[in-house]
Amino acid sequence: MVFEKEHKAMPVKSKKPVSNDKVIDEFLAKKAEIDLMLERLKSLSDDHFETNPESLNWGHVSQLDGYTQLLKQVSDQAFQEGEYA
Repeated sequence: MVFEKEHKAMPVKSKKPVSNDKVIDEFLAKKAEIDLMLERLKSLSDDHFETNPESLNWGHVSQLDGYTQLLKQVSDQAFQEGEYA
């Protein structure tokens, strides 16, 4: 004689919708940081990186080259170009 155990269905817990509020707040905070950095860089660029044309030297060019390389990396990553394509 085979006895079968009576199986009771486990109660199904209703899932509450997960709030994205914290994620949204963090995203917007990071975006605000980026926006501020971009504004400052734009202002610095508009002022020719606080250089005097009479005193420009290869050090200034090298400094801008470093900035360019870093910004290119960010830009390539954001737009999935270059090494991020």
